[in-house]
Amino acid sequence: MSGILASMIDGLLIGSVYGLAAMGLSLIWGVMDVINLTHGSMIALGMFGMYLLFSATASNAYFLLAPLIVVGLVLGIIVYWLAVNWVVDRPILMSLLSTFAVNMVVIGLGTAIWSTSPYNVNFSVPGITVGEYTFTGNHIAAASSAVVIALLLELFLRRTRAGKAIRAVADNRAAAELMGISSTRVLMVAFAIGIALAMASGALVSTLFPFTILSGAGYQLKSFVVTVLAGLGKPFGALIAGVLLGLLEGAVSPFIAVSWIPLIEFGLFVVVLIAFPRGIFGKATA
Repeated sequence: MSGILASMIDGLLIGSVYGLAAMGLSLIWGVMDVINLTHGSMIALGMFGMYLLFSATASNAYFLLAPLIVVGLVLGIIVYWLAVNWVVDRPILMSLLSTFAVNMVVIGLGTAIWSTSPYNVNFSVPGITVGEYTFTGNHIAAASSAVVIALLLELFLRRTRAGKAIRAVADNRAAAELMGISSTRVLMVAFAIGIALAMASGALVSTLFPFTILSGAGYQLKSFVVTVLAGLGKPFGALIAGVLLGLLEGAVSPFIAVSWIPLIEFGLFVVVLIAFPRGIFGKATA
């Protein structure tokens, strides 16, 4: 029983990183009504961004999150103007094709530069021992970082003028424009924040597990599951849903093979779509 509890606690810690990854997808999807298929490749870029910065500086990996978030914001603005701005308010297939094209370009370039060989960030934080179990310090540090970033995002959306503008556009774009809010600028900021969150989550994952340029695809699928669980436009709800998904993984992993866990997750995905089509937290309102 104590082993199951330890596994669940470990799943909770990893689940917070899943939640951070899903927050970016949820924000873009909820505000812009755009399904961002670059999400997985941006997570992978966050992994390699952390690898490159850590290799160059050999400093505390978690202190490198700040510059990576800035890089993510800039990259998000670039991708928005290149591939997203012209498909906003057009049929959903257009945004799927446009962002998928960017995803393939990033994966192609990444494969050419780094191949598909596994990399890892050789940085560790001392763990915490409770009884006969030791909880990895990196898991604790990554979870804490994810929660801090999530809280900062929630404060930004609730307390700042730009955040309130994002919420207003998400709720009613036409009404927001009548009030003098530039929806194009707001959508650009929302997309940039979504990309930055994806890269931050990838950077955190890189401190936990080995990775390749293709690793982002699996976390993108988990992000879709978490986003549907939480409901569109509920970034902080995505963090909670990510923790719940991590708890589920931790609870079942002692009893079944790891290869069966995705089957359970996507079974849950289907159940939630049927029982809670707006997610367990519902559609966001401003």
